[in-house]
Amino acid sequence: MDTTLTTAVKPAGGPDTAQGLLAAVVNLPTRAKWMAGLAVVLLAAIAVSATLRTQQPDWRVLFANLSDKDGGAVIAALSQMNVPHRFSEGGGAVMVPANQVHEARLKLASQGLPKGGAVGFELMENQRFGTTQFQERLNFQRGLEGELARSIMALSAVQSARVHLALPQQTAFLREQQKPSASVLLTLHGGRSLERGQVAGIVHLVASSVPELNPDTVSVVDQQGNLLSKTAGAVPNGLDNAQLQHVRQIEQSLAARVLAIVEPLVGVGNVKTQITADVDFTQSESTAEIYTPNQGSAPAAIRSQQLSEAPGNGAGTAPATGVPGVLSNQPPATTPSPVNGAAQALSAGAGGAAAGAAAGVKRDAVTNYEVDKTVRVVRNASGVVKRLSTAVVLNHATATAPDGKVTTTPLTPGQIDQITGLVREAIGYNKERGDSLSVANAPFSAAAAPPTEAELPVWQRPEVLELVRSLGSWVALPLLALVVIFGLVRPALKLGRTAPPAHTLTTTVQDPLSLPSPEAPEAVPLLAAQPNTQQNQLDDIRQLAKQNPATVANVVRNWVNQPT
Repeated sequence: MDTTLTTAVKPAGGPDTAQGLLAAVVNLPTRAKWMAGLAVVLLAAIAVSATLRTQQPDWRVLFANLSDKDGGAVIAALSQMNVPHRFSEGGGAVMVPANQVHEARLKLASQGLPKGGAVGFELMENQRFGTTQFQERLNFQRGLEGELARSIMALSAVQSARVHLALPQQTAFLREQQKPSASVLLTLHGGRSLERGQVAGIVHLVASSVPELNPDTVSVVDQQGNLLSKTAGAVPNGLDNAQLQHVRQIEQSLAARVLAIVEPLVGVGNVKTQITADVDFTQSESTAEIYTPNQGSAPAAIRSQQLSEAPGNGAGTAPATGVPGVLSNQPPATTPSPVNGAAQALSAGAGGAAAGAAAGVKRDAVTNYEVDKTVRVVRNASGVVKRLSTAVVLNHATATAPDGKVTTTPLTPGQIDQITGLVREAIGYNKERGDSLSVANAPFSAAAAPPTEAELPVWQRPEVLELVRSLGSWVALPLLALVVIFGLVRPALKLGRTAPPAHTLTTTVQDPLSLPSPEAPEAVPLLAAQPNTQQNQLDDIRQLAKQNPATVANVVRNWVNQPT
């Protein structure tokens, strides 16, 4: 009689011990072992990343846009203070932990860092003993240049600035002293520019900081070599910036007038205008002197008059008579002058002259009259409009039908003439000046309107992206751990459970009786099952007899007690 003996073998040491767990792992299939090992490695990596993430400090910007010299000095100072630091991408900013930002800034400020690329009057604080007068003057000039550069860099559009001062040495042995001059080199931020008022402010700032410095001797240049300051007497390309601005203002003002008076008639956006103004900036001055002749019935003004009278050698002169002596040598009696006489003596005619000649007296009269003179100085105005050229384009009139259909029709000649007259009056049209005006009516092309900036979705907004980046690592690590557990660990455990029992032995023996059910143990530890061959069965029985002699004895007893 054949007897089948099936015995489950339990691992030595029990299932709850470390040895039993190791035996269970060893008995796993190869695929399950690889999956379990990969899962252990990934979980360890996730744990290390989470640990490093919790220990990583929150970095904040300490200083940005530092020069190489200032950046090196700041890094050296941070290394001496044992403050952790790192660079941003491109090295444009120095970053330190968030809890040390303010402390590091205060400590660096006590050391005068960063210096901002320019050295100021702190040079005078480090004067050495034995410094010469030339070195003192040079340090003062460097300090003044640095302070001016710092003041200029306070402007929002200026990234960096350099100031060069030419300060001649003053001496008492020269009657004419050379005046100082200055030049400023500006590096502007990308996409920014300085207005004329800002440039003038920089010029006056430098001129007011240096004694006897004339603003006309201050030059301001940008990083591209363009001269920003206005030099006295220099007019590049015929017109300077002020003149070009004046022309632009005239054209814009006239165009605004045209739009303001035409748009209410044709609608907003249905009129386009361009105006070109020819402005004369020539400055001329003329001086004229005009002399008015002394003609007419008006009395002339006498400037000076001279009268002279002398005795003559006329025939009416009595010869000297008498006995020579004292009585005969008496001077002649004084003749009364005509100036003191009557007015008729001044304008004596031929009769008066004959009487004078008869009396032996010579009279001369010289009269100078004032000459009228007019001095006229004419200065022509600068910036006079010489000619205007105006072009106006009108769109076709649009009408909407009751059914919603939009139609366009050209303007009538009367409407065009009416608009032309309005434009003439708006711009101050002057035919004698040579002004020209052209008004055209044509349909405007339906150009696609520029796309309006749509509101960004929530997931594309910068603040949401920043929040996702900050919380992404904390959410991604747990999710990755769950993926590893459910993708590798769980399948490995399933493979271990579905594997056939490693310690199950099925043996068939020649036994007329079955195994005793009550007395026999439920399970007997045996070796692993082998193929059902006769030699293997004998080996299993021998091993079973060695390991469980009581069971074998019970089987033999049953065989003996069975009746034949």
